[in-house]
Amino acid sequence: MGNVAQRLSEIVGEPHLLSGAEIPADYASDESLTGEPVSPRYVVKPATADEVAAVLAAASEQRIPVTARGSGSGLSAAARPHPDGILISFERMNRVLEVDAVNHVAVVQPGVTLSELDARTAEAGLGYTVYPGEMSASVGGNVGTNAGGMRAVKYGVTRNNVLGLQAVLPTGEIIRTGGKIVKTSTGYDLTQLIIGSEGSLALATEITVKLHPRLAHGVTVLAPFNDFDQVMAAVPATVSSGLAPHILEYLDALTMAAITYTAQLSLGIPDEVRDASQAYLVVGLENREAKRLDGDVQSVSELLTELGATDVYVLEGSAARKLIEAREKAFWTAKAAGADDVIDVVVPRSAMPEFLGRAREFAAKTESGVVGCGHAGDGNVHLAIFQKDPAKRASLLHGIFALGMELGGAISGEHGIGRAKKEHFLELEDPVKIDLMKRIKQAFDPAGILNPGVLFD
Repeated sequence: MGNVAQRLSEIVGEPHLLSGAEIPADYASDESLTGEPVSPRYVVKPATADEVAAVLAAASEQRIPVTARGSGSGLSAAARPHPDGILISFERMNRVLEVDAVNHVAVVQPGVTLSELDARTAEAGLGYTVYPGEMSASVGGNVGTNAGGMRAVKYGVTRNNVLGLQAVLPTGEIIRTGGKIVKTSTGYDLTQLIIGSEGSLALATEITVKLHPRLAHGVTVLAPFNDFDQVMAAVPATVSSGLAPHILEYLDALTMAAITYTAQLSLGIPDEVRDASQAYLVVGLENREAKRLDGDVQSVSELLTELGATDVYVLEGSAARKLIEAREKAFWTAKAAGADDVIDVVVPRSAMPEFLGRAREFAAKTESGVVGCGHAGDGNVHLAIFQKDPAKRASLLHGIFALGMELGGAISGEHGIGRAKKEHFLELEDPVKIDLMKRIKQAFDPAGILNPGVLFD
């Protein structure tokens, strides 16, 4: 391995190559709650696409596993490195290269964080609308997992907001896909194939993202429901109302209590209303004109009341911001409470009541705790799992994943499969599709170096 270290040092420069005891513990894992941290043999910090290409060419030649890392905020262990491998950290490739206000796009390097991109685009009155709940997450990490978040109900997930890539293949070749164009019908769409591939096909080194105008006025409407089925029935009705909410979330009573306690947030809900509530619906509305927004708030308040909400609370300013921030940090609240896993099954909106009801039955049978919230507008259900026994937890997860697929959904809506859900994925997914994915992987990565152990054995 001495020759490998020398070659990597020549590519990225000695200060940007770490090995052995020099490697900080933070590089050994992402935020997945399962599995043990693994320290790689090398950490390299390239500054250019050419350096990434040279690292991958060397790794392919020597058959050395390579794992890519953005901010390490992923939840499926896809950024957990191989003990004999190379971890490519994109922390030095962290520039916003361009904000194009005419074409409503930004061109960024993969290490740019969402908070950094948000600050730069705000200067032009624009914004990148993928908010997966952690603003320290990197845009490259968004691409790897096809990240979503609360605003997906209106703006879509990462694949709806990435127009083009510069990407490095495991062979060391550099390609460009898409660009500052909103559509193409020219061969296979390699941009979309790379998005969500969890660093197993190619590594994005430049990303062209879609931007949207920032709307000046916004409010958050909070509606408690005494009956869980009512809040679920309110979701499709709200989506169909024509009000175009940019946030449509549900939270069960336990999750609401936990996040408001953690954030020390008082929403002015009377004790008798809170104690009787089984779940809450959070509706975010925005508009460029205050008067139009007021009309939308009135309409959605009347609609939710008709659908069974016990009351409707209109939050503005700091109260609205704090509630959304608390919801976005629900994972950290669950982690602090001792959750053993957090999953993100996606099902059709119409199937959410059945899915949640039967998931709770599974939990009871395995003596497990299951609490959650979710992006109700797009059927993405986030569940915190409390079960210390590994066998019981595996059985519960398998049952929940199988149920989601039975109802027309998928194992993961935005966190990805990674290593954490791989066994369930391989057992439950169509074997024909798995075989096709493996052949695609072979075409991109003939040496099999990119993130081995993610998605496939």
